[in-house]
Amino acid sequence: MTTQRPVILTGDRTTGQLHLGHYVGSLRNRLDLQETHDQFLLLADAQALTDNAHNIAKVRENVFQVALDYLAVGIDPAKSTICLQSALPALAQLSMLYLNFVTVSRLERNPTIKDEIQARGFGRDIPAGFLCYPAAQAADITAFRATLVPVGEDQAPLIEQTNEIVRRINAAAGADLLPEARALIPPVGRLPGIDGRQKMSKSSGNAIPLSASADEISHAVRQMFTDPNHLRVEDPGCVEGNVVFRYLDAFDPDKEELEALKDHYRRGGLGDQKVKRRLEDILQALLEPIRERRLELAEAPDYVMDVIRKGTGRAREITDRTFDDVARGLGLVVL
Repeated sequence: MTTQRPVILTGDRTTGQLHLGHYVGSLRNRLDLQETHDQFLLLADAQALTDNAHNIAKVRENVFQVALDYLAVGIDPAKSTICLQSALPALAQLSMLYLNFVTVSRLERNPTIKDEIQARGFGRDIPAGFLCYPAAQAADITAFRATLVPVGEDQAPLIEQTNEIVRRINAAAGADLLPEARALIPPVGRLPGIDGRQKMSKSSGNAIPLSASADEISHAVRQMFTDPNHLRVEDPGCVEGNVVFRYLDAFDPDKEELEALKDHYRRGGLGDQKVKRRLEDILQALLEPIRERRLELAEAPDYVMDVIRKGTGRAREITDRTFDDVARGLGLVVL
């Protein structure tokens, strides 16, 4: 008897190449999860349009770039399904349906949406698609019947709202049509930008892309913020809020030695340059094979696009079936 594996949905907006923030946020976990879960990775081009409708070429071109990043880090298309969001019509159908089960005021109260609206400076000129994103994400998650969704802590309210919609759908149908999902939040938390800002963004110039060259990695580490009061090697330094140590917490495999390094830095007698060299060595070792694999894959665009096509075909069968089940369960006319 075959036991059905749990389903996980994850993905990324196709607005640029992926960076270390994506890697530590969920991409690293996806390599392990594809061994134990039915994993679907969504190339979220439709979501990317909610605040990039003025630059569709950017969204289109980065479908290929994000797929390259997935494959370069080790996502195996034989174990994980890479699929294109806009090519799955059931997602749009479910989104429209779910908007009837949520109010505008509830969408506006979602903490994630409120923070993102403020960060983008929309004011009241909020694209409707952006405001309605929680319903669209609920459609993404439920269309695959996913029960686990890797997200940052700041995204957890979106999963809560997904489950609210699921409960309303199930109540309206008088049956458990859809499962609720659980947020999988990485222990490291959000990786700050190299300039100390809480949000790492390539557009802000404070991110290290997964495709970064050796020189780019070296330059980025040299630019990282440390303790502004640690002016001399012999001065005691502060580890908390120190960007270099935040990155070491995320990537240094030798936790015992790292703790000793922190103690030394706090006592004084340890210079920033020595700590940065340790971090640079770790990042160079991590990113070199990813970069080389990515360069190889970039020379085989037909293969990459074939992975997307085949994955999308498989995903379309699953998501179409879910929409049909939901429509029938709610009593809609199904032709």
